[in-house]
Amino acid sequence: MALFARGLVLGLVLLGLAGCGDGPRAPLVLKGTDISTASFGTPFTLTGHDGKRHDLTEFKGKAVALFFGYTHCPDVCPTTMLEFAQANKLLGADAERLQVLFVSVDPLRDTPSLLAGYVPHFDKRFLGLTGTAAEVAAVTRQYKIVAQQQPVKEGGYTVDHSAGSYLFDPQGKLRVYVPYGTPAADIAHDVKALLG
Repeated sequence: MALFARGLVLGLVLLGLAGCGDGPRAPLVLKGTDISTASFGTPFTLTGHDGKRHDLTEFKGKAVALFFGYTHCPDVCPTTMLEFAQANKLLGADAERLQVLFVSVDPLRDTPSLLAGYVPHFDKRFLGLTGTAAEVAAVTRQYKIVAQQQPVKEGGYTVDHSAGSYLFDPQGKLRVYVPYGTPAADIAHDVKALLG
């Protein structure tokens, strides 16, 4: 009987350990579009609104939300940034495990100092990124972002640009496309799913 009991305990321990392996996991239930198999989404380096160079890989260990916009944007950009700010509130303590990155598609006007007066207005943890026109163009191409200047009658220009956002998991892998207009609750849901 003692031998049977020992065998039973050993079997249960081994069964428990088998559950700890790197076997297949249940797929994530997401509100956004799962793009885990996308062939793009590699790291890049741009200048932050703090004047320092930042590489996408420095945020490993956190989920990352990546949005492309510009400070003179009249509607899409502030709306999206407000949704991310609201998502941060809904995340509670998990908001510390999310890094929101705002990449300017208007590097001619969006200097680090201008971004410093805009991006933290939504949340002090958010980071604005810019660079030379060539650097920004390379990143927008890499992430399949369309951005084109449109002159306005009064002078100056606006920028027509792709309006969706991307979410990366804490390992730095691109996982989710978030369409423009996604409610903050859905963004928070997907961030929580990525954080595990």
